[in-house]
Amino acid sequence: MIIAVTRLKEKAGKDESLCKKYGHDCRTVSPMEARIYTEKVLEFAEKANKNEFDCIFFTSALPAEAIGPLLKRWPRVVAIGPQTAKTLQGFGISCEILPNFYSRDFVPFLGDWIYGKKIGLPRADVLNPALISAIEDNGGIAMETPIYALEPSNKELLLTECDAILFTSANSFTYSIWDKKSDIIPVAIGDITAQRMIEAGVKPKVVGDGSLEGTLKALNDYIAGRQ
Repeated sequence: MIIAVTRLKEKAGKDESLCKKYGHDCRTVSPMEARIYTEKVLEFAEKANKNEFDCIFFTSALPAEAIGPLLKRWPRVVAIGPQTAKTLQGFGISCEILPNFYSRDFVPFLGDWIYGKKIGLPRADVLNPALISAIEDNGGIAMETPIYALEPSNKELLLTECDAILFTSANSFTYSIWDKKSDIIPVAIGDITAQRMIEAGVKPKVVGDGSLEGTLKALNDYIAGRQ
């Protein structure tokens, strides 16, 4: 299959090689663009280098790519998933990876350790009140820094010859312009994205576990079930 993966170009990373691993070709389609807040990136890195955080939670590869090269020292570091972890490890930054690939798993992952700890959150300029509330409700101190904006490209996705479209986030679905009545297989990377799709009248044929690899496994199971 040819799979269109909705990604920021900056976050495509290992998508192509991972798709090939599962027998598919990959095409990156970008329904949105990232605008980096350079001053905020420098501000966050300076705080980290001054040991102002007890933990940093990287919720995607883009902030890891922007901030990683600037870090001279770091506290406990948690990556939301394997691609984010690979980006950090590429800069020599050791990190832990959430067992599941959702920000809602961050606080349970830290457990009682979080109490009284300052948690650095370099994120997209998109509200995530559930994450902030979870940190604060468990005694942590959320130190959120928006370091980039996600802006819709307002361009129709190039899906010619693609057999499936894999939405990697709820916003990537919302910002996508495409023919929803086509025969292309709609795929959600996880349940949050799937819920957004269903609310908009698009039922995903495949729902992954929050990671690209897990979603590709689920897609192959779906394909095998049709044969």
